[in-house]
Order: sequence, then structure tokens, then C-alpha cells
Amino acid sequence: MDLDVITKYSALHAKPGGLILQYGTAGFRTKAEHLDHVMFRMGLLAVLRSKQTKSTIGVMVTASHNPEEDNGVKLVDPLGEMLAPSWEEHATCLANAEEQDMQRVLIGIIEKEAVNLQQDAFVVIGRDTRPSSEKLSHSVIDGVTILRGQFHDYGLLTTPQLHYMVYCRNTSGQYGKATIEGYYQKLSKAFVELTKQASCSGDEYRTLKVDCANGIGALKLREMEHYFSQGLSVHLFNDGTKGKLNHLCGADFVKSHQKPPEGMEMKSNERCCSFDGDADRIVYYYRDADGHFHLIDGDKIATLISSFLKELLLEIGENLNIGVVQTAYANGSSTRYLEEVMKAAGDAISDMLVTEAILALKGLTIQQWDALYTDLPNRQLKVKVADRQVINTTDAERQAVTPPGLQEAINGLVKKYRLSRAFVRPSGTEDVVRVYAEADSQESADSLAHEVSLAVFQLAGGVGERPQPGF
Repeated sequence: MDLDVITKYSALHAKPGGLILQYGTAGFRTKAEHLDHVMFRMGLLAVLRSKQTKSTIGVMVTASHNPEEDNGVKLVDPLGEMLAPSWEEHATCLANAEEQDMQRVLIGIIEKEAVNLQQDAFVVIGRDTRPSSEKLSHSVIDGVTILRGQFHDYGLLTTPQLHYMVYCRNTSGQYGKATIEGYYQKLSKAFVELTKQASCSGDEYRTLKVDCANGIGALKLREMEHYFSQGLSVHLFNDGTKGKLNHLCGADFVKSHQKPPEGMEMKSNERCCSFDGDADRIVYYYRDADGHFHLIDGDKIATLISSFLKELLLEIGENLNIGVVQTAYANGSSTRYLEEVMKAAGDAISDMLVTEAILALKGLTIQQWDALYTDLPNRQLKVKVADRQVINTTDAERQAVTPPGLQEAINGLVKKYRLSRAFVRPSGTEDVVRVYAEADSQESADSLAHEVSLAVFQLAGGVGERPQPGF
């Protein structure tokens, strides 16, 4: 490893003065113009991780549901999982190192992780459709090649597709072919085989409206749809031909605002869903006969799948514990339902197909699915703060440890409302604090969310205008 050559090329991807970034579960995310040095350095880190694990490592250039002008990067570990926590720390140190400290930081990682520099390295790279993504992916490649790593650039991919490629390559093709066609065929074959067992009905030829957030999901779903078209017809909206990525559309917008995306007309009782910008998140929704909007989020997708699996196991007389991973945002009603009935992976296309297959097999309408349990009314808000890192949490991000007095204030507010809970957590991508509240009525949930947001503003260094009531 020629450290002088690395230093020379690193200067071509210079770090902006004073910029500090933190690698989190979403990797790095910020304004695209600030990321060139990060991409180069993550190329370097991916090679070191590949040498250490003797495996293919993935690098995905995306900022998921963030605005179009943002971008980001995250590394994918050998089995398609998130980067190991100790290497997240290395990523943060490397990204924040000043130019004169680059050699020292790299040598520190190599020594601490006992990286064999003679070991071959292979890195696969994917990117979303943001205008900045192609150029930034070239910076990743610069970092890979300067350490003499081999690479394959898949170009435009959803984030889950890159995870799939990494897993396939590290299991010698046993999981599937590490090609986009291999991904399409694997998922579609499973979907078609499963839906063949569905009894024929008036809804035999099923249709689904899909909001693609003006992102990569539209491109890939359009390429894929002919593989499963005999069992499902998808009508794509916000497909990237016009409109900005994630602007007034996409899964995050629909869930946060609890209303349909712009650019999609909904008739009563039509099944609709939204992907996020990199197609690793999905929500379903519909309008009832009275025109009311109903959101069906990841909790209900998880309950649909887990209850279906439990029914199958009961049919064959098997007893198996089924685990469902929920985030802090999981609605309290869903947790109670799962406790009574007791796999939803982060791939919007895969989740869409398994959901459609189960609905067909069980003969369920979207209203019947929605009626599995009734969500408690809830509200999500954002509060702008000077520094999101003043908020530290515990208990799966449901309890605030700092700043002092914030959790006590939240506890006092929660006691004012029935069936209520609330929590706050720092955003992983911007200087805002996210507020979640639920209660027995929408009015109470809205009021609780507003009061908690005021407490955050006062105790955690809020900036700009104080949070106002009304949604």
C-alpha cells in the first residue's frame, strides 16, 4: 500500500473545512456537494473491509427518502447486512480525518482490524437516480482502485438489490444469481408459484397503483413487471418522468402526512402503495367509500405476513416461534395484536409481492386486511435544533437520556392523555429531532405531539420559529 499515492489522490477529493459527519444506520447523508471526499474514503474502507472479511463488500450511493439535493453512502457487509458497528466507527473517523491525518487513520484501522493487505478485495457498487449519484459513485471507484481492489459497478439499483448482489456473491450463487435478471426471476418465480394456489374469484386479475417517489423503484419495477404480469398488474405513478425525487410523494411523505401522494388519483377501495426513494420502504393505503384516507404501514404488513405463516404452520401441525422486529415507531395497537397472534425485510418490491400474494391466497380485500386491528391515532413531527446530537436515547430510542429534564417533561405530558405514549429521537440525516405521539383520539395525539415538540424546542436547543399547533 503506497500511502503517498493515497495522500496524493485524496487531495483530489479534498474534505471541506470544518465538516463533521456521523455514520449511522443510514450511513452518511448530507448535501451532495459535501460528499466527494466521503465517497473516495468509503471506497478505501470498502477495500479494507473486503480484505479483512475475505468477502465481497457493497457500497450503495443513495440518500433514500431525503430530498433530491442530498445524497449519501452506506456499506453492505458480506451477508447483505448493515456494516458492523466497529466499522461504522472506522467510517466516521476516516470521513472526518483532516488530510494530514489520513495516513495515520488508515494505518490505525489496518492494525486494529489485522487487515492482510496482500488479500484480494472485491467491491460492488450501486446508485440511485439522483443527479449527483453517478459522479459520486466514480469517487467511490477512485478509492477502490487506488487500493488495487477489484470492483463491479452495477449502476442504477435499488438499495435492496445491491444487498441481494452482495449476498449472492458471498454464497457462491447458492442464494441466487448476482445479476439484476437473477433478482427479478427469483422474486417473480416465488410470487407466481405462490399465487397459482389462490382460488379464482372476481378479482382474479389483480391491479395495484404504485407511487414510486420519482425514484429508482419506478425504473426497476418497470423492468421487472413482465416477469409477474400474469398475476398482478401494476400502474406506476410518480415514475421520474416529471417531478422531483421524494417531493410530495413517496412512503415517507404518505406516512408522515397521512394523505396520498400528489400525482395519483384514488378511487374508493383501490389498493395503492408508495415506495421511498431507494425502494427499501413501502406503505399501503386506500380511501373508503366515504372518502376517508386509511394508511396501512409496515406494522400491518408484518402482522399480515406473520399471521399467514402461523396459519400455515398450524395446518401442518408444526409449532414454531415467529419473531417480528418492530421499531420504536410501531403503533401500540400493532404490538398488542402481534402479542396475541404470535419477516418483513426492507425491500419494497419484495414486500409488495409477498403482500399481494397473501391477499390473493386469503381472498382478503384491503379493507379486511386493514380491519385486523385498529391503529391508535398518531402524529409525527420534526423540530429543528442547532445540534441533533444533544439528544441521546435508550430503550430502542423510546427514552431520552439527554438533555436533562426532557424525558421527565415527556412523561408528564403523556400522563394527560388516554392510551398515550410519545418519544423523541435525533434524525440520522439532518439537524432535526423527530417527535412521535399516539393517543386514543387524533385530537389528543396531535395535542400531545405539539406539546412534546415545544418541550424539545425549549430543552434541546430549538432554532427558528417555535412549533405551532395545527396540521
